[in-house]
Amino acid sequence: MKKMSDNLAFLSNPPAPQSSGISLCMLASGSRGNAIYVSDGRTAILVDAGLSGIEIERRMKSRDINPESLDAIVVSHEHEDHIRGVGVLSRRYNLPVYISAKTLAAALPLVKSIRKTVLYVCGASFQINTLHIHPFSISHDAADPAGFTITLNQRKIGIATDLGIVTAMVRHHLQSCDLLILEANHDPDMLISGPYPWHLKQRVNGRTGHLSNQDSRILLEEIQHDHLQHVILAHLSETNNTPEKALAEVCQAINPLYTQLTVSSQDICSQLVLLNSSPSESLEVCNV
Repeated sequence: MKKMSDNLAFLSNPPAPQSSGISLCMLASGSRGNAIYVSDGRTAILVDAGLSGIEIERRMKSRDINPESLDAIVVSHEHEDHIRGVGVLSRRYNLPVYISAKTLAAALPLVKSIRKTVLYVCGASFQINTLHIHPFSISHDAADPAGFTITLNQRKIGIATDLGIVTAMVRHHLQSCDLLILEANHDPDMLISGPYPWHLKQRVNGRTGHLSNQDSRILLEEIQHDHLQHVILAHLSETNNTPEKALAEVCQAINPLYTQLTVSSQDICSQLVLLNSSPSESLEVCNV
């Protein structure tokens, strides 16, 4: 029997060849499962896999994405709605799983065996073939939760969901993004007056819980710039928020002449968003 250490690999940073751009699909976002597909045409990854393996495959195929094209899974933290399909997809497609050591220890009871584990450390960038990924620490009630930036040439994607507060580190890493996936979990009034028990309301609204619509607006007011092409609001509560409330609040922080604002869904995967590699080229949405 192999020891856990036999199945671990250390991160390396091979040179990245050029590519034409990045495509992204929000396969699912919410408390019942999260998964984001990112590809530059040469490298394809999932950021989290919180649905069943079968459901992730179904949603990928609905957007004409072949699951066999995947190169890796990157895990943000160990909560079930982010790792439910990690083990089965890793074994089925022989995928390495990029994960921090503390998150791995917390996730193993659920994911069982993983084909290959590559440990990352928050604050240290790593490369998955052509994609440059930087994990940074966020505030959430998990062992070692991470947000990510993903860059290719001069394009940058920021991913920050499942965080209770916006720290200086979060602000720093989300600056200068061309596309931003940002949590807008709850409307504070709906949360307070809603059906959750008091301890759960405190957890959601706490420093290690989830960002409100207002929190997201304030962050965007601080980091918004003319080259921010698209903001995708993520991890909306089905009980304590609505897409209309999230959009109405957060839209106050952006310039609609430069930035498109959309909301991701729990039950329906998004269209493919195509982010071209040249800053002079515009973002496109592929209707597939």
